[in-house]
Amino acid sequence: MIGISRKVSIAWSVALLVWAAATTAFVPRATCRAASIGVATNDASSLFMSAVAEKPATGASGGTVVDNIRNIAVIAHVDHGKTTLVDALIRQSGVFRDESQAAEAGERVMDSEDQERERGITILSKNLAVQRNGVKINIMDTPGHADFGGEVERVLNMCDGVLLLVDSVEGPKPQTRFVLDKALSKGMKALVVVNKVDRPAARVDYVVDTVFDLFVDLGATDEQTDFRVVYASGLLGRAGDDPENLAEDMGPLFDAILESIDPPSIDKTEPAALQALISNIDYDNFKGKMGIARVSNGSVKAGQPVSLVHPDKEKKTGRIGDLYVFDNLGKKEVDQASAGEIIMFSGIDGVEIGDTLVTNEGGVEAAEPLEPIAVEQPTVRMTIGVNKSPLAGREGKFLTSRMIRDRLFKELDRNVALQVAETDSADRYEVSGRGQLHLTVLIETMRREGFELEVGPPTVIYKVNEETGKEEEPWEAVEVRVPEEYVGSVVDLLNMRKGELQDMGIEEGEGMSIVKYLVPTRGMLGLRSALLSSTRGTALIDSVFDSYRPKIPGDIQARDKGSLLAFADGSATTFGIEGAQNRGQMFVSVGDDVYQNMIVGIHQRPGDLPVNVCKTKQLNNMRSATKEVKTGVIAPVEMSLDACVEYLAADEILEVTPSLFRMSKNPDMDKKANKGKGKK
Repeated sequence: MIGISRKVSIAWSVALLVWAAATTAFVPRATCRAASIGVATNDASSLFMSAVAEKPATGASGGTVVDNIRNIAVIAHVDHGKTTLVDALIRQSGVFRDESQAAEAGERVMDSEDQERERGITILSKNLAVQRNGVKINIMDTPGHADFGGEVERVLNMCDGVLLLVDSVEGPKPQTRFVLDKALSKGMKALVVVNKVDRPAARVDYVVDTVFDLFVDLGATDEQTDFRVVYASGLLGRAGDDPENLAEDMGPLFDAILESIDPPSIDKTEPAALQALISNIDYDNFKGKMGIARVSNGSVKAGQPVSLVHPDKEKKTGRIGDLYVFDNLGKKEVDQASAGEIIMFSGIDGVEIGDTLVTNEGGVEAAEPLEPIAVEQPTVRMTIGVNKSPLAGREGKFLTSRMIRDRLFKELDRNVALQVAETDSADRYEVSGRGQLHLTVLIETMRREGFELEVGPPTVIYKVNEETGKEEEPWEAVEVRVPEEYVGSVVDLLNMRKGELQDMGIEEGEGMSIVKYLVPTRGMLGLRSALLSSTRGTALIDSVFDSYRPKIPGDIQARDKGSLLAFADGSATTFGIEGAQNRGQMFVSVGDDVYQNMIVGIHQRPGDLPVNVCKTKQLNNMRSATKEVKTGVIAPVEMSLDACVEYLAADEILEVTPSLFRMSKNPDMDKKANKGKGKK
């Protein structure tokens, strides 16, 4: 009997171990939370992903729950369909009066800026609010590009949860990791939306598994890894809990938001406890600067005396003018707003991002300021100054250093990831940002406003490690998707830029090769155009800041060809261009004004070469001056602002006007070189 009981005991022990392992394994589990808040669902079972054994629900931490509000941010990697998905949510929530109004609004309603529509990316985060089953959902659409990560960090302060969008083919990408890490570090829950499931190469099971691995790698809590998954097609406006059986609308996604995203939890509701962290700034031509904030505690009224406090700044006092809450795509004026709501207010000109709005009523002790917004430090800098070329002042409305200075410092009001500093020169300023695109978007905006600028080449920001005393430089994690026949070219380019290979493989589904590298940010400057040229435009490049590492000694070769320089001032002629185009590719056309040392083309060999594009054909009595033939002139290379900035070498500058971009040698560098020769 003893032997039998021992065998039974061992058998039970093994069974318990197997059961424990099964309950903690990563498997889908079905649950339905709709009944708890009275939300109707299309299916009795909703798919959740769990990494731990199921536990009973715990109660709230003692705060007051505002159950009729949800504050969410939509985060994802660039081009994973955030704005298209938000558009579908807008159209299906009754925002538009009828089909004609929806058609008038067009596609990608949230990308309202000209540059956003032209570049096809989101640059500025946007707020909107929709109603669903009596619950107000404040939605914040955020940029997906790594250079605009400051927008994401700023917006997360107004949210209680996030919608993490992941492409059904590509899966998590570098920026997905960055934005998710920020959300998880704030203790937020994520609702995972696998988007674009209508793509023929969709692999949803693989994507969900890699998303779970990403949560684990980022140190998510058990509650955070217990995320819900919804499958959707933003383009078709459909969503569901089963990728093979999507509903005809986005109803399942709306329901999942209400069920899976926690409502705001408020510690104090009395008006004297008012705390609202300013997370964004808007500007109205009639009302002036307007602050956008989420009311964390207390309540606020129109006309109320308030203070703006910051741990490191002096207190500013004033009175709330107009008070708004977000309503659909616009805003609605209200008399009072309570905790949990996102507000916009006017009346205080000195409002800045990071300030905390508190009460300033007599006889009431105001609350303490909230922790200011913390953003990642910039990694790239450029100089922006007065245009001093021989052709300056012909087009622009804003030319002086004072105008440029005022515009740059005004940009700091809402662009929290940007930094502007004075330089030794009174007409030049140092502007630092998250990346080259972050800075070129600002330059393009100023150009369209009528500024003329002189822009220096981008350089990286070094820092000294306090522990080791060594100089360090920023590195970026780079992922390149490219057809297999071009992998060799990509690897050669990244190795030349001092990159370190991390991984390489074939992607399932579309058969593309994936190459992952760690590359110094110095090596990333000008890399995109080189990669696109070597892969005939087929490469898809994604990068995100990784870390600071010890600086690599020596220079990194950014360009293997020199420039063709104008030999003299004048206008380019057919005869001059015909003679010069045999030396390389030209940037100028017949009739364009040029000046000495202006870059007029790309030399086909290393080193710069002066060419006379203004040369005219000598006339004689055997030929008429009007017999000149233009058929021999090859069309010039069209250079955008981004292409020009990538092209610049250390001794070159870019002239930006409202209609033209001109590159030239930096005259200050030539003066220094001549002085050095004179001393010798």
